[in-house]
Amino acid sequence: MRRTGSTNIIIRRLIRSLIKASRTHDAPIWRAVAEELSRPRRRRVAVNVSRINRYTEEGDTVVVPGKVLGAGILRHPVVIAALSFSQKALEKIETAGGKALSIQELVESNPKGRNVKIMV
Repeated sequence: MRRTGSTNIIIRRLIRSLIKASRTHDAPIWRAVAEELSRPRRRRVAVNVSRINRYTEEGDTVVVPGKVLGAGILRHPVVIAALSFSQKALEKIETAGGKALSIQELVESNPKGRNVKIMV
């Protein structure tokens, strides 16, 4: 039988740690993020900065289980955790006064997952 799921060991470890954090801290948001990350690569989300700007307010925390792209303008500071960022997206997040994190860093700083939005 063929192995299914991601072959990238870093993503596999991240999925396992998200499931564990979901169980230990009773936070279903991390299980939902793990399920989104376990999709095939071609079905993972790619979210533009303009979409994040449209659906968030100042001071919000957002998780993107995929890549953040730099199309559009970010007008307010937002904390964004994602699997990866394009270079333009990082520049736009920092100029708006926001913060870019890895998903693992967000789990460590907010294990309960309170006030976190998932952008799909």
